[in-house]
Amino acid sequence: MKSVSLIFGGEAKVKVMRLFIFNPGLSLSASEVSKRAKEKPEKTRRELHNLVRAGLIKKYAKGYILNPSYIYLPAIGNFLIDATPVSEKEIIKKLSKVGNIKLILISGVFLHDPDSRVDMLLVGDNLSQAKIHQAIASIEAELGKELRYAAFETPDFQYRLGIYDKLIRDILDSRHRKIVNKLGI
Repeated sequence: MKSVSLIFGGEAKVKVMRLFIFNPGLSLSASEVSKRAKEKPEKTRRELHNLVRAGLIKKYAKGYILNPSYIYLPAIGNFLIDATPVSEKEIIKKLSKVGNIKLILISGVFLHDPDSRVDMLLVGDNLSQAKIHQAIASIEAELGKELRYAAFETPDFQYRLGIYDKLIRDILDSRHRKIVNKLGI
């Protein structure tokens, strides 16, 4: 994301842009933007002000919203989608502290497939739901989009896989990439 930040004038601006571009129609207050982007309120307000002046977002009494008629919106949107802010290595690093990871599978937003049921499947032993939530929130802040994910303990996943569970089958049958695979799937 560093090279994209340099082009657009900083990581905070890119996070705010991603948040609005990937959530069109969503109205957010400055404090909500700050919280979701995990940026300081002062910095967030400055970037919101700049993006309003540029025309990318509009300010309303109750918050900010993406300007769908912004002339460069398609080009900026495509660029931000292609300029992946979170590498596979970073995903593995962020999720390594949630438990003994056996499988991380990415799809959906990471592979530009909006029809995918999930963006990430996580399987492991002794998984901490609180740590998973924290790691996912960190990835979401960089992406600017809420992730759809599923997390399973290894025995539960293997049981579901064995009975051809619909969710597991849908995930494995759709386009995906395994970035950690200690289960040999």
